Amino acid sequence: MFVLDGAVRESMLFAATWLLIGGIDDLGVDICFFIDRLRHWRAPRRWVSDLPERAVPGSFAVFVAAWREEAVIGAMLTATTARLDHPDYRVYVGVYPNDPATIGAAQDMARRDPRISVVVGTRPGPTTKADCLNTLWLALNRDDAAAGRRTEAIVIHDAEDVVHSAELRVFDALLQTYAVVQVPVVPLIRPGSLVSGHYADEFAYAHGIQQPVRALLGAPLPLAGTGCAIRTDILTEIAVERGGAPFDASCLTEDYELGLHIAGRGGGVCFARIWDRRDGGLVAVRAYFPETLQTAIRQKARWMTGIALAGWDRIGWGLPGAFADHWMRMRDRRVLVSVVVLGVAYGAIVLLVMTTALHWLTGAPDTGLPLAGWLRWTTTLLLLWRVMVRIACTGGAYGWCEACRSVPRVVVGNVIALLATRLALRRYGQFLRGDVPVWDKTVHAFPDLHALG
Repeated sequence: MFVLDGAVRESMLFAATWLLIGGIDDLGVDICFFIDRLRHWRAPRRWVSDLPERAVPGSFAVFVAAWREEAVIGAMLTATTARLDHPDYRVYVGVYPNDPATIGAAQDMARRDPRISVVVGTRPGPTTKADCLNTLWLALNRDDAAAGRRTEAIVIHDAEDVVHSAELRVFDALLQTYAVVQVPVVPLIRPGSLVSGHYADEFAYAHGIQQPVRALLGAPLPLAGTGCAIRTDILTEIAVERGGAPFDASCLTEDYELGLHIAGRGGGVCFARIWDRRDGGLVAVRAYFPETLQTAIRQKARWMTGIALAGWDRIGWGLPGAFADHWMRMRDRRVLVSVVVLGVAYGAIVLLVMTTALHWLTGAPDTGLPLAGWLRWTTTLLLLWRVMVRIACTGGAYGWCEACRSVPRVVVGNVIALLATRLALRRYGQFLRGDVPVWDKTVHAFPDLHALG
């Protein structure tokens, strides 16, 4: 009994201490956000119609990297070309020579719409998304040189994305000031899927509070890998430095690193939360995320590996004295510590239940919850605050029914993170041994656009 009591005491103290540190960290971000909101509480929303219009609209190339996407690529290209409201854009679809199903589906769409080009890479797949994007970059440069034209920016999308019709209008206006523009990502929720829903909760906070705070503090903004536009002059400079390819093919999360890299070069990165008066909605990318536990674990493991492990090795920290940059990079990488703390906390709860039952059965004296009162109350209040912020973010993006469902989805997200950590560490070990990273494909689905409204 003495050993169990000691295990409960030490594990709860460890978990509570780190939960306190993490809670204060999160609270700092929330305070920055709410102070800014109070300062600008009368500021109106930014609308697409208020953005300056150019006399001659810019030329865009939409890059879509595709590996085994035959189930969605046709519907995605159909919807994209029908929805985008811009006079000058082309869509480049990158495919692999050993993926005939995706090639066939993409080429069928290209025959129907001359704005679509299908680029078959020379290497069999899967490689990495960055490698596929490099293939598209080279194809774009060849086409521009042959036609004597200049594409002003590329836009990156995934094969399952539902684009907003005003997206290129937003990019066209803001790229006159910034090197990169990122619009929010709004995950679609499958009815009844807690796994699918937890992505909505996380992105509602990340793109509703955390990214705006990063911009507010002047910290570099990572990209989301989709819904982002990058000026071609910036990419050309990076390509020259990297031997002709602007995207790092050895990177699992090229989007995250590219945003920080461009910001480090002095290029402005804008996170644009802008609404469209025509539908009253946010200009954002919408897509289904994984809905099963296994696929979510694989995706979260890739993010952990690319950002918190390999990314830490590759890009390190910010410039000396850049407090906001250091703070935000620390938040990006604290996931590994958070997972350990979660594991210890759940274990401590199980041990506490066991020891309480044993004390009751044996009649041995029970000293009660082995935590100082102030620590117990502080961590409890911080936890309640986090839940309320989560409810508010999800409610603002999806309505209050989903806001209520976001509470049990906290546990779902924690379980996924715990299970993904082992896979992430294993992959990281493989990279350290020299294994080449490859695209970890998950099955995608394209939504019924009529159901979306």
